[in-house]
Amino acid sequence: MEFCTLFLLISCLSWSLFVLCDSQLQTSQSQVLLQLKKHLEYPKQLEIWYDRKTEFCSLPPSANLNITCEFNSVTELNIMGDKPATKVSDFAGFPIPNKTLSHSFSMDSFVTTLSRLSSLKTLSLISLGIWGPLPDKIHRLSSLEYLDLSSNFLFGSIPPKMFTLLKLQTFVLDDNVFNDTVPSWLNSLPNLTTLRMKKNRLKGPFPSSIEGIKTLVDLDLSSNEISGDLPDLSSLTNLKLLDLRGNKLGSHLPTLPKGLLMVFLNNNSFMGEIPTQYGQLNQLQHIDVSFNMLTGKPPPELFSLPSLAHLNLASNTLKGSLSDNLNCGRNLEFVDISNNRLMGSLPSCLNSETRDNRVIKFSGNCLSIAGHHQHPESYCREFKVPVYKSNNGGKGIGVSVGLIVGIAVLIVLLAIGLLIVCRRYCPRVISEQHLLQKSVPENSTAGLSSEILTNPNCSSGHVFESSKSEVQILPSCRSFSLEELKEATNNFDSSAFLGEGSYGKIYKGLLKNGTQVAIRCLPTSKKYSIRNLKLRLDMLAKIRHPHLVCILGHCIEVEQDDHCSINRVFFVLEYIPNGNFRSHLSDNSPGEVLSWPERLAVLICVCKAVHFLHTGVIPGFFHNRLKTTNILINEHRLAKLGDYGLSIISEETGNYGTKGQEPKSWQMTRLDDDVYSFGLILLESMLGPSVPAKTEATLRGELASLSKQEGRVRLMDPVVLATCSEESITVVISLTNKCICPELWSRPTFDDILWNLQHAAHLQPNISHA
Repeated sequence: MEFCTLFLLISCLSWSLFVLCDSQLQTSQSQVLLQLKKHLEYPKQLEIWYDRKTEFCSLPPSANLNITCEFNSVTELNIMGDKPATKVSDFAGFPIPNKTLSHSFSMDSFVTTLSRLSSLKTLSLISLGIWGPLPDKIHRLSSLEYLDLSSNFLFGSIPPKMFTLLKLQTFVLDDNVFNDTVPSWLNSLPNLTTLRMKKNRLKGPFPSSIEGIKTLVDLDLSSNEISGDLPDLSSLTNLKLLDLRGNKLGSHLPTLPKGLLMVFLNNNSFMGEIPTQYGQLNQLQHIDVSFNMLTGKPPPELFSLPSLAHLNLASNTLKGSLSDNLNCGRNLEFVDISNNRLMGSLPSCLNSETRDNRVIKFSGNCLSIAGHHQHPESYCREFKVPVYKSNNGGKGIGVSVGLIVGIAVLIVLLAIGLLIVCRRYCPRVISEQHLLQKSVPENSTAGLSSEILTNPNCSSGHVFESSKSEVQILPSCRSFSLEELKEATNNFDSSAFLGEGSYGKIYKGLLKNGTQVAIRCLPTSKKYSIRNLKLRLDMLAKIRHPHLVCILGHCIEVEQDDHCSINRVFFVLEYIPNGNFRSHLSDNSPGEVLSWPERLAVLICVCKAVHFLHTGVIPGFFHNRLKTTNILINEHRLAKLGDYGLSIISEETGNYGTKGQEPKSWQMTRLDDDVYSFGLILLESMLGPSVPAKTEATLRGELASLSKQEGRVRLMDPVVLATCSEESITVVISLTNKCICPELWSRPTFDDILWNLQHAAHLQPNISHA
């Protein structure tokens, strides 16, 4: 008995010593943790990491911090910060105060320190404001089984050496800014079960290598810019969740594995019919293919799947009639077939009156149901599905474009070579003052008639090509002297003053040749040299489009001091005589009120102009401060956008870089700014000029009310109500919802906006298309 007691005592003592030793971290590992705290700029979550004497492995776990140790080494490190990246849309590669770590943070140094925790199996660093490219040396953590770096500001490409992390099972990079393609080496990770990279800026085609990841259970690449076709995914036999919503995927829906539980393919550009194979996915619980361009009749077997609870087919172009004998699965709780082209009667199993626990949405079709916002049957019969060019047809265009681009590149290279030779062998006698002299002879513009200067197409000069292959010809743009501008405005007399906005005062002027012009005095940044500023002015002055206000020239006023400081900058613009868009939106406005068809024509013009600014010139102009007061209407009711691209002069687009650095490229500001602003213009076009004075919450509430007829009667401009068709206004309301949606991934491109506006115009009788 005494022997047994002694044995138990020794065993307990040995186990206690083992646990004590195991909980004591190596000094080198403690030092690494303290260095990581310094790298992360001492977040409050790590306040309990005092010094090297801290018993890191004995700290109680919390929701924000957890450390696990084995054999005197850290094997699990989980830190949750308070700097989420989900609400920051304008990240351009530079630190953002209070959102990211400071400019002194180095992602490379951080990962170098982190890699010294060589036994790490689990690493989770979420919402810590970490920013920068993810370095290749992350592969040194060869024991990793779980990696989660979500909700930070990591950008660039995903390091290719990560394919050596053979033990990796969970790989999560959600809510970052990765902007390269999805890696093609992912099938080299033999144990990968979870792959999540949602809400990034990943682009390019869907990698076929994913077909080879037989162990994959969860795949989430939603809210990116992935394009092209999807391969056959039926080989992923273990896959339970597939989420590819909010991308640019096209062609036909893919074949899916039979074991899938959840499928999200909505908000893409899928075409064709829903595969009948989807009616055989007996384990499927949730499927969403809404907001695509699917056609045909939905497979009846889809409704009767035994496990299906949620079915969303809304906002496609599905057509035909649903069978009266349609059977619905016993677990089906939600069905949305709204905004399609379905006709006939609603099957009894989709009648919410017979099933209290089932939610059915079916408005926006041509079903034979009284009320419920159904279109007349002719609406669905006459509808033609948009025809999209096939990939084969695009090959010829691609060859032509490639040839043109090649010739252009050759010309540019020759020009650069000539410039280098001239700079090397010609005297360098051009001074800053010389740059202010007139770019072309005085009579090059003075000799032009008023008709040519005010022509929206303008004439003679360089040629730009828009995204719609509309060739625009540029007039010669010249420098004006300050004396000319003073003479044109009677020394900037108050009688010539037209107004003042965020880009300075604007005056009406009359040139010597009788041409009426508008002259804007711009606020300038003192950091620009004359040479730098003139390059920016020349770049902006070369943009031409029928729906953009023509820039005829500029003037730089210089203070006569030792540094030749810039005092003022003036733009000389074509004069648009008929007021701005806002002045035509209400009976209380000074201009003649525009009807809904006329407003649609204006919106289409502006959309074409912004699309050209984004895609028709290199580099693109993205931050254009779109407002109804910047849209001018000429005497022919042709709309022209003004004040575009001026952020490159005034630098009002935000804090881009670190101390002492200019932004790498002013055009990096995301397109979403213009999309959101255009959404507010759409809203103002429907509700009237009171929109800018309202809060965002109020506007969202009013927009939600517009989905119902009583809300439209209460809120909408009476002129719009009296002149719009139901179909046309519904399209624009839906489009406005998408433009001002808080989730950036769901906002449309200007291609999509233009298509929807033109569709709304076709649904509206008596509209003249711009």
